[in-house]
Amino acid sequence: MDQYTSDSFKPLLKRLVETPEYFTADDVKAALNHLFTPNALRPEQIGSFLTALHTHRIERRPEALGAAAESLRERALKADVHGLENDLIVDIVGTGGSGYNLFNVSTTAGIVAAGAGARVIKHGSRASTSSSGSADLLEALGCKFHASDQGTAIPIPYAPFTFILAPHFHPSLALVAPYRKALPFRTMFNILGPLINPVTPRGMIAGVAERGLGSTFAQSLRDSGVERALVVCGQENLDEISCAGPTWVWELRDGKIAETTLHPNDFGLEVHPLSTVAGGNAQDNAATLKGLLASGKDIPAELAPVLDFVLINASALLVVAGLADDYMEGTAMALKSIVSGSAWDALEQFRVCCDHGEL
Repeated sequence: MDQYTSDSFKPLLKRLVETPEYFTADDVKAALNHLFTPNALRPEQIGSFLTALHTHRIERRPEALGAAAESLRERALKADVHGLENDLIVDIVGTGGSGYNLFNVSTTAGIVAAGAGARVIKHGSRASTSSSGSADLLEALGCKFHASDQGTAIPIPYAPFTFILAPHFHPSLALVAPYRKALPFRTMFNILGPLINPVTPRGMIAGVAERGLGSTFAQSLRDSGVERALVVCGQENLDEISCAGPTWVWELRDGKIAETTLHPNDFGLEVHPLSTVAGGNAQDNAATLKGLLASGKDIPAELAPVLDFVLINASALLVVAGLADDYMEGTAMALKSIVSGSAWDALEQFRVCCDHGEL
């Protein structure tokens, strides 16, 4: 008899639908064991499960979100990171879902922070809620991703900046993708991305598009072993540190979580409306990134808002990485990374790795 069947799933689904307050973290893992077993469940059960998770806001429970993330990490292909023991690896990523179609600030900020000395391994995917996702942008810049056919851990070469494509490491997510796409709302799986980076970074900036997720995310990051993090939500419900005004922040440090706010002035920078940092398609955003990182001191004046948006987020990542003592210093380091060409060099090193089929 199979361990996971549609009949053995029914009690879990009944508990979730009828008494969600008693649906535990262990129930989450048991349900996902069923969900990720090919052909174990009927399509109606999968749709009902995803809908009930959303209706009862199960993703707002730290223990449930952590259990789902752990389940996915256990199923992920393993990463063999060169130099892991010597580096504090950091990531900067958002959940998406803000509804804004902005320039790819987190990817660019990661590259800039790498140029300033951070070891950044960014985990992301192609566009879901915008015109240009991280992978789309990097592919438009000539970075090509190669799916691994290895049964062992996938090697991650030593480089200041690396991007790893989520579908290459999480094949189990392909089992639920058709059902997620058929639903008219975002599911728990849409927000799990920041929690399932297979290289298990020790430092992180995680953006959420709902203030109610901030504390939950900070707790889940702490439980997963992240040592230092900023969970951020721009007050426009933006999953980045906003250039337009205040940002809610949940700071994880030394095992403790403190709630605070950040403002562009804390970085020594001006406020810019989000309309001034709007994005386009992947080719448009690639041209903007190149204009920003490959112009030395002659950055086009029209890119000033985008520059400040990138500096804010790169500065915060440098603070999380322990390379900057405060946000003002982080801003100065990030700007130097850009005008010196170090950020562009970090991107070029990654592109060479892609050309050699190393990712």
